[in-house]
Amino acid sequence: MPSESSPLRVGICGLGTVARGVIRVLQENSEIIGQRAGRPIVVTEVASRSARPEIDLAGAGFSTDVSSLPDHSGIDVLVELIGGEDTALSLIETALRAGKPVVTANKAVLALHGHALLKLAGEQGVSLGCEGAVAGGIPVIGALQRGLAGNEVERIAGIINGTSNYILTAMARSGQSFETALADAQRLGYAEADPTFDVEGVDAAHKLTILAALAFGMDHRFSEIYIEGISGVTLEDLEYAGQLGYRIKHLGIARRGATGVEIRVHPTLVPESHLLAHVDGVMNAVLVNGNAAGDTLYYGAGAGELPSASAVVADLVDLARGTALLPAASRAVDISVIPIERCVSAHYLRIPSLDRPGVFARVATLLSEHGISIESAIQRAQAIHTESKEHWVPIVIVTQPVVEGQVAEAVAAVQALPEVVGQIVRIRVEDLDDQ
Repeated sequence: MPSESSPLRVGICGLGTVARGVIRVLQENSEIIGQRAGRPIVVTEVASRSARPEIDLAGAGFSTDVSSLPDHSGIDVLVELIGGEDTALSLIETALRAGKPVVTANKAVLALHGHALLKLAGEQGVSLGCEGAVAGGIPVIGALQRGLAGNEVERIAGIINGTSNYILTAMARSGQSFETALADAQRLGYAEADPTFDVEGVDAAHKLTILAALAFGMDHRFSEIYIEGISGVTLEDLEYAGQLGYRIKHLGIARRGATGVEIRVHPTLVPESHLLAHVDGVMNAVLVNGNAAGDTLYYGAGAGELPSASAVVADLVDLARGTALLPAASRAVDISVIPIERCVSAHYLRIPSLDRPGVFARVATLLSEHGISIESAIQRAQAIHTESKEHWVPIVIVTQPVVEGQVAEAVAAVQALPEVVGQIVRIRVEDLDDQ
């Protein structure tokens, strides 16, 4: 690295939204960034697969040969913002092997290859910054690496995908269907043309993989995460959750247990009294519970040009002043990921059943026989009329916390009752109290 009196020379790979934001932030805040970093931070080279002449590169060199940037002699650090997996992975590996630190906002590459990349960075004695990969402008990576370094982390629970949060908020506030809310999110630029990664939980799982690795000292175990999206959440579920004192949020949860770590992404009923229940729209929030600090909550914009750029620039400032953390020399902790069947939580059940006397009692008896206690319940007073002779009502139940496998067996038994006339809906419930 150059001396403290010389600029930190940055090479940016990509010219998408975040890359443009990084160039803008470094230009507009150059004076204060230089003061905090102890020297200027200057973008000297940019590479992108296509030219963008309308973007002001502030004098930086430009090339469409992205593969040449990691070895460029005019840069001290590579900022990988090209997106995707294969090309980005190759760029990061090349830079690290050349002894250059890397800053990336690529959550997919880190979730799938993070352990190998950190090992390579450690061998080369350089840093791999990734603040921009999780929750946009929220400095949760730094909090785990520094502010909470003295804690044994017990649990992380977060709203870490703004698209899903926007859709659930729109459904709850305006009574929009999932399809209408998704179309609005796409029109406003919050969702991609293909929203699968967002609404089916893959994006959140990528981010949770990174958080869990940092929090628990484990390697990156994306393939072992339980993932469930929000496409099955209905207006009825949002309404009944509200009547029971909850809101439905799409959470990523990583929790330390006696036999390993739970890592799961799914829709969740959160008590209305909890701050996470009131994180709406495209905003993100991450709740971290440590054995010394207790609960700490990090809230802010989870994506966008400037919030994500803010996180990338923070990593660059650390590099410029020599405070960037090197990967730990020790190997990852050998810890098991607990299968979803062995995870413990309360559950919301919506059971469509014929409007006959004694049905609720039979449901309660079956749940009891499977070791499941009922915390609260709603039974619609007025039956829903259909063309058939018999009408039906939804029975809505929140259980006490129970092992997932027990709930699955109980739901299968209830589903087999002749009075149950449709598919039972099951959503997990988390109280998120300080442990």
